[in-house]
Amino acid sequence: MIARALREIALALPEAYEDHPWGESAFKVRKKVFLFMHLDGDELSLSLKLPLSGEVALTLSFTSPTGYGLGKSGWVSARFAAEDGPPVAMLEAWIEESYRAVAPKKLAAQLIQDGETASVKPAAAKQPAARKAATKKAAKKPATKKAAAKTAAKTK
Repeated sequence: MIARALREIALALPEAYEDHPWGESAFKVRKKVFLFMHLDGDELSLSLKLPLSGEVALTLSFTSPTGYGLGKSGWVSARFAAEDGPPVAMLEAWIEESYRAVAPKKLAAQLIQDGETASVKPAAAKQPAARKAATKKAAKKPATKKAAAKTAAKTK
């Protein structure tokens, strides 16, 4: 069955595990979801984060932006009926892309094999802005007797 094969693909990724928060399978890495999968009778539905291939994926007839506002963040949902015959190789690539988008850099780097470079980079950690060196303020000189006398005379 396709769902079983996709489940095995997801669980083979470093530190990936399956959770069932809302009655559907959520595949996570370090408590972050990279794949939602639901099997309802003969219909299979998936939701994945596709930061690179999402725009192209949304041109396919079986995809749509994921609901609950996730579509705005690059999440794509795909639905397949039993007779559709989902493109397993493409779904495997999408699962890996979603994993790379969500997983910490060190775990995503473990997917690089045989000298290949990663096709999807996880979001870079933001670095704090460099600070300028503080300029020294000129020290106030004590007032001379002459200047103090002038100031006192003006106030009278």
